[in-house]
Amino acid sequence: MSDGTVTPDISAELGTVLPFLRRFARAMTGSQSSGDQYAAAALEAILIDRSVLEGVSVKTGVFRTLYGIWSSAGAPVDIGESGLQARAQKHLARLTANSREALLLHSVEGFSFGEIGKIVGIDQGEAEELVQIARREMADAVSGSVMIIEDESIIAMDIESIVSEMGHRVTGVARTRSEAVALGAAETPDLILADIQLADNSSGIDAVNDLIASLGERPVIFITAFPERLLTGDKHEPAFLISKPYTEDQVISAVSQAMFFSSTETLKA
Repeated sequence: MSDGTVTPDISAELGTVLPFLRRFARAMTGSQSSGDQYAAAALEAILIDRSVLEGVSVKTGVFRTLYGIWSSAGAPVDIGESGLQARAQKHLARLTANSREALLLHSVEGFSFGEIGKIVGIDQGEAEELVQIARREMADAVSGSVMIIEDESIIAMDIESIVSEMGHRVTGVARTRSEAVALGAAETPDLILADIQLADNSSGIDAVNDLIASLGERPVIFITAFPERLLTGDKHEPAFLISKPYTEDQVISAVSQAMFFSSTETLKA
């Protein structure tokens, strides 16, 4: 065991990784508070024994530590007794073990299949197979309607194309908060996919909260160029967050996860 000393360089890397570690833990557990508890436990374990980082990058080592703590606890997921969370739990029970986590690690967090293997404790080929299984199982499980809140036309068209090719139906595209509210009143979507900064300087967060207030609970995905600004731990955070510039794989993964998991906690303005 090491003496627990964390060098300035490693400390700086841990600080850089922390927002994304919290994002991963949040998506795995279905709860911001539970996710933060596991992220904190992982950091504490590293402070006690820095040897858990040996042989891998700091980021891979931190994620491996968190995954080990979470899986050793039985891979718990916070659920409700009714509604969206109950349906999500039924969906989760049908998934192949470790497949959803592998998909998150690859498509959202950007780990290679080799790195996923080190985090989860499997070989590279198994990691790649799990990602493919997760994509198939989630795509087959849930489909529905999607509202897009995005003021950049090219990005909106791209997202609309990706979502449509996944088999979902797009109810429309809104460029402002008021357009989003009007679009939601015209047709209730199953999923909301929203940019943070909109055309008239209104907030995508405000638009989503307006929609949730009027339409009720539904999964939400936020898109932002600065995810670390939203993953601070100071307030409620989105369950699903895509960083700009995004990849098609990230959008597919997030949409599948959000539809499948149906997490409804949103940011406070």
